[in-house]
Amino acid sequence: MSKQTNTESKLITDIFVEGARKGWNIAIHSTIPNVLMAFVIIYILNASGLLKLLGEYVGFVMTPLGLPGESIAVFLAAFLSWGGAAGVLVALVQEGTLNAQHIAILIPGMALVGSTVQYMGRVLGVLGVPGKHYLVLFGICIINAYLAMFLIRVLI
Repeated sequence: MSKQTNTESKLITDIFVEGARKGWNIAIHSTIPNVLMAFVIIYILNASGLLKLLGEYVGFVMTPLGLPGESIAVFLAAFLSWGGAAGVLVALVQEGTLNAQHIAILIPGMALVGSTVQYMGRVLGVLGVPGKHYLVLFGICIINAYLAMFLIRVLI
């Protein structure tokens, strides 16, 4: 006996519309809220003076990279959300804290730690990886990102 497979061919326009719908949903439910949240957080941190304090007390980590202390907010936001980190980056560029060279240095770090918290929860939690290993994995992400940003700093 042979099984007949019921294959239904879709029109290219149907595939396009379905993809556009999925893209729209991602933008509306994920990307835009993350970027908006980042702008609000930067505004609150600026208004309260916490961004300046963060830059002064923790920013020494960013100094060897040729970055202002406030840029650590971009790096920290990247752990939670790539879109949020991009929003923080843009907000800091708009206020004149970061320039094009700073962006070039930060982008590799953002990419290498991008959304680590979300992915660790979704992937490692589902796989049953013990929580004690998460810190090591976070550390690897941080070291890789820092080395990549340092390399870019040396190259530019």
